[in-house]
Amino acid sequence: MSPRPTTSPRFLDAGEAALVVEFGSVVDPAVSDRVLCLDEILAASQINGIRELVPTYRSLMIHYDPLRIRREALVAAVEDTLTAAPAHRRASTHWIVPCCYEEPHGEDLAELAAIAGLPPADVAALHSGATYRVYMYGFAPGFTYLGGLPEAIAVSRRSTPRPPHEPKAVTVGGGLSAIGTFSMPTGWYVVGRTPEKFYAPERSRAFLLEPGDTLRFEPIDSTTFEGLHARAEAGEVVARTEEP
Repeated sequence: MSPRPTTSPRFLDAGEAALVVEFGSVVDPAVSDRVLCLDEILAASQINGIRELVPTYRSLMIHYDPLRIRREALVAAVEDTLTAAPAHRRASTHWIVPCCYEEPHGEDLAELAAIAGLPPADVAALHSGATYRVYMYGFAPGFTYLGGLPEAIAVSRRSTPRPPHEPKAVTVGGGLSAIGTFSMPTGWYVVGRTPEKFYAPERSRAFLLEPGDTLRFEPIDSTTFEGLHARAEAGEVVARTEEP
């Protein structure tokens, strides 16, 4: 059983203009729910002096203007919010995300399978059979960190990065899965590629998913990938939502 969140959060300074409200020390849905609940309420509260809210696995970073609100007043406002906050947050959305595990998209699938001691087809089946939670964005615009990876393929990240992968790579590493939006070197293993655009600044909603959403990967073949990729590049959202 994973550790549960602490009753009282810690308040940590991040420089002179950011406050971190830390709820725990693990990647855990209950911790994440507390982070996202506070994020939603503060975003709606319009407290004078708050500039930006950045949710992570286990904490919320609050960027603020110290000339408009003092740290002590901000802490007091957060504590009042936590006292009055409801025990639940908004309903999450469940997404079905197409993913091609075939070559050339699953660049590292065979390598990961060898490490896990499984046939590549079993690794793809395990990865696509799991339900993932969107914990946070980070590292690059739209880079999506996912919890819920099956233990059998929860391998460590590489000791040294591999060459840049294609955009929209679906990766595994460090006990997590992720979706990368840009081509970049990585220490993660590329198991597939999605045609969906998870970051599109030209859209009214640039980031497709919300932290707290859930998703499942739907295996597709290379031909289907090419068709969906063209539609996504033309502006269509090719992932779909359904009841979890």
